[in-house]
Amino acid sequence: MSVVSGVLETDQYQLVMAQLYWKEGLAERGAQFDYFFRRYPDYGTHQAGFCVTAGLGWLLGWMESVRFGREEIALLAGQRTVLGSPRFDRGFLDWLAENGDFGSIAVDAVPEGRVVHANAPIATVRGPLAMTQILETPFLNRLNYPTLIATKAARVDDAARGNVVLEFGLRRGPHTGAHAGGWGALIGGADYTSNVALSHAVGLDPKGTHAHSLVQAFMSLGWTELDAFRKFANVYPDECVLLVDTVDVLQSGVPNAITVFDELRANDRAPVGIRIDSGDLAYLTIQAARQLNDSGYEDVSIVLSSDLDELVIWQILSQLEAEAPRYGLDATALIGRITFGVGTRLITSHGDSALGGVYKLVAIDDLEGGSSPTIKLSETIEKVPVPGEKKLMRIYDNRGLATADVIAMANEDPLDGDRIELFHPHREVSRTIERSEISDSESLLARVFAGGRRLDGEPGLEEMRDRRRKDLERLDPGVRRLVNPHIYHVSLTRAMKDLQLKLMARLGH
Repeated sequence: MSVVSGVLETDQYQLVMAQLYWKEGLAERGAQFDYFFRRYPDYGTHQAGFCVTAGLGWLLGWMESVRFGREEIALLAGQRTVLGSPRFDRGFLDWLAENGDFGSIAVDAVPEGRVVHANAPIATVRGPLAMTQILETPFLNRLNYPTLIATKAARVDDAARGNVVLEFGLRRGPHTGAHAGGWGALIGGADYTSNVALSHAVGLDPKGTHAHSLVQAFMSLGWTELDAFRKFANVYPDECVLLVDTVDVLQSGVPNAITVFDELRANDRAPVGIRIDSGDLAYLTIQAARQLNDSGYEDVSIVLSSDLDELVIWQILSQLEAEAPRYGLDATALIGRITFGVGTRLITSHGDSALGGVYKLVAIDDLEGGSSPTIKLSETIEKVPVPGEKKLMRIYDNRGLATADVIAMANEDPLDGDRIELFHPHREVSRTIERSEISDSESLLARVFAGGRRLDGEPGLEEMRDRRRKDLERLDPGVRRLVNPHIYHVSLTRAMKDLQLKLMARLGH
């Protein structure tokens, strides 16, 4: 496992290229790579209009801790070509043994937990060409997936209207990657997780009730569902949430739960709630609430699970608003007592299971000690990156809402002047913003790693959640919309657009 999670957790072609750079005397030539994604997650019937970045802290901690040591060098020395000769030159391996850590790399990044947008750099990586190249795969591996899940969780949280969201995805996630996904979910909007290890690691109380197997076990041994509920309540009298859909929700589960709740109350204990994990959740919620209310349990929680995502939650709450009054229920009060347990569709980002984050070379040092911008052409214009060293600024309109993320040259002030011309990153179209229309601006990229150490202050979960909440509050409601969101503007300054077009022309485009 030390090998699997160490510095060799990269792709073979990264090492192959690094050796070529070494042979050509380029291994220590300064270079810059940008990390960004090209499009928002598309779930088929609905789409995201923003993302929430996650995973940065875990990435920086990994970068601090790994290097090419004796074991890794020995493993690389054992690789052979198809003709049986060593694949890696002894001199290159000696270079790795001396220089094979990330101490000479600097990372500037958008802080973890913030809202980010397509085509804008989430991070820039500067350092020796060989090591920045080797870093590509673990960089993408540690940021793409948790960002994908944090984005899904933010949409689930929006749909849940402030109700508690529990993350239940460990059993359905990709092995240990489910921890990274759970972490992203907690940043993005989940309040708690059932993952015990992750909960302890981040300082949360793990949440969970019981499974159908508990009721099944007692019934198979000659007892009843009511007996199973009583046994559970006896052990957990102050945390009694009963799963009521093993037999029949309305004819058996809820009535038996009410019987146990009455017994708890008689002993001065307060029952917590029921959980429904199958069936028509909106209809069953209304009918279960009627039974609970008639028995004096208006405040008992109703936990809903079973393949929930943002659209299903939105549909459930919309149905409750429409139908609850027909049964004499206060829809607002009913909705306020619901907790959502979201598992498979959150941890897998159901509908779009990968974030297309990329890591592209945008600049390399020249022989005179300056930095030369580079560009990659493609038949698909959307794949042409923004070249060169840069800065990223977010500007806010007079409503106080984010109106554009602006990519500018590293040495320019994009807000200089009374009128600001902003260009599309892939098309030759522009728009003009009057300086008087801008109420505020901020630089998004901050130095988070240098000298082999993370410099981000190791923020805690609540700080990251607060960043997300504040960014979403300042995001236009149309961009946050669950279906067909407005397109958020990521724009280039004239100087940056001119550089992009110049480099494309140089390559014959």
